[in-house]
Amino acid sequence: MATARSLDLRGTPCPVNFIRCKLALESLQAGDQLQLQLDRGEPEAMVIPGLKEAGHRVEVTSEHAAWVALEITCAG
Repeated sequence: MATARSLDLRGTPCPVNFIRCKLALESLQAGDQLQLQLDRGEPEAMVIPGLKEAGHRVEVTSEHAAWVALEITCAG
């Protein structure tokens, strides 16, 4: 069964939010999921493409005025 973790990076500036997200993913196995809350704007524009480029699957699960919730499936 896949492991699920949660990470709230609202209020965390770039590039710290991306680094923290990558570190969290490094502790997971392929297929594990990370629930992520991320501010809109620059964080959303920088973190999502960076994760996709690293091979992870990123799905938006909830959208709010100031932040977005993501489900990231670890590529391993």
